[in-house]
Amino acid sequence: MTHEQFEVLSNQAVAACGVAYFLAFLAHLGQWAAARRSAPAEAEVAQHATASVGGGTSVAERPVAAATVPDEPERMQLLGRVGVALTVVAAAVHALAVVTRGLAADPVRVPWGNMYEFTLTGTFFVVLGYLLLYKRFGLSWLSPVVTGFVLVVLMVDVLALYEEVVPLQDSLQSPWLVIHVVAAVIATAAFTIGGMCSVLYLVKSRWEQRTDAAGRARGGYLARLPELAVLDRVAYRTHAFGFPIWTFAALITGPIWAHYAWGRYWGWDPKEVWAFITWVVYAAYLHARATSGWKGSSAAVVALVGLATLWFNFVGINFFFGSGSQHSYAAPEPTAVVLRLDG
Repeated sequence: MTHEQFEVLSNQAVAACGVAYFLAFLAHLGQWAAARRSAPAEAEVAQHATASVGGGTSVAERPVAAATVPDEPERMQLLGRVGVALTVVAAAVHALAVVTRGLAADPVRVPWGNMYEFTLTGTFFVVLGYLLLYKRFGLSWLSPVVTGFVLVVLMVDVLALYEEVVPLQDSLQSPWLVIHVVAAVIATAAFTIGGMCSVLYLVKSRWEQRTDAAGRARGGYLARLPELAVLDRVAYRTHAFGFPIWTFAALITGPIWAHYAWGRYWGWDPKEVWAFITWVVYAAYLHARATSGWKGSSAAVVALVGLATLWFNFVGINFFFGSGSQHSYAAPEPTAVVLRLDG
């Protein structure tokens, strides 16, 4: 295949995986809609808790059983399996889009030379991380959030950030680029998944306070989310995984690559400064968790501040400081480029 054909194939794969992510998102929406219809209200649980069972033993005497979340109905399980299967298919096509994007360049190069390519690769790693952790942490509850997030980001990537394939600049012709960007993408994916858990923690915490104050019965998606302690723990573990990788990417391989490309390890470039700010915020988050016992809402807020600095480093710096940064090659062109599917 020619380089032009690889570019067309990459564009077609992006469109195909977008359709698959959309179908997966719909399946997961149906899954949780089925849960909303089938989940008994707390009032019913309380009513059954006072009813006698069998030979006169009341459920009230068994608080664990009364508080147990009901099993997923068959329809909900089916839609969940369909959604995960579609996500796996979408991730495979997504990987094809990333690989063929690199093969489309002449000479062949790594597929992250600009914002479009980094976003394409970053969203793939978000889905990959979610799928790898799916069984370990039982992430069925995160499925609609991940698929919806990736779908929206890919749409923005194609409509606003797309650029035609061009050779890498001289400063990017380095093996340290591969090491630096791979580490940064993995850490970004971990922080993004952890940020999703932190958002869900804050939303559920607020929702529980309001429902308790109003005396309303709990049901639907938020009711079937894990306990707040579980959401907090999953967020902490994903952040703890991503932090040393981000340290390696931002404070070790980044300066080494800068020295190779520009003859200095640190130059107070806007992107370098914000990468360090991101590192400081996540270091504060993990330090507070480990030494001061910060948990719950306070920890979730700090984690989201870190996520905001992370994405501002990627998006904001390129748009607002691109002309004054040595990383300006990553900024999108001022004119829009139409995504071609037919060559």
